[in-house]
Amino acid sequence: MTTNTADAAGVTDTAGVTNTADATDAAGVTEVTDADFGTEVLGSGPPVLVKFTAEWCGPCRQLGPVLGALAREEAGRLRIVEIDVDRNPETTVRYGVLATPTLMVFRAGEPVRSLVGARPKRRLLEELEDVLGP
Repeated sequence: MTTNTADAAGVTDTAGVTNTADATDAAGVTEVTDADFGTEVLGSGPPVLVKFTAEWCGPCRQLGPVLGALAREEAGRLRIVEIDVDRNPETTVRYGVLATPTLMVFRAGEPVRSLVGARPKRRLLEELEDVLGP
């Protein structure tokens, strides 16, 4: 069993490994589940970027700080949430997610863009430009 302890540098597990992508990096990114996906994503006013993720996914962890920064910078224009594919298979299957991380943008309850893999913030912004608008 691995236990985690939070410190100023991040989250350290019992093996002494520190994960610096702690909760402060992902501030503004909300976790959703199969149960509340309809309300939180499909019923949302502004566009919603959904990160389909998994605890074991390294690229997903790399994307955490990028999405946290984006959530803070684009607050009001874009909402960012994440859903764990292992704990929420219904939504994962419904949208045909086969790889993590998958980023899917929903507008008015419909998926309008899908991207697979981690990427730097600048590239992500370029790829979302037409979805975000002016």
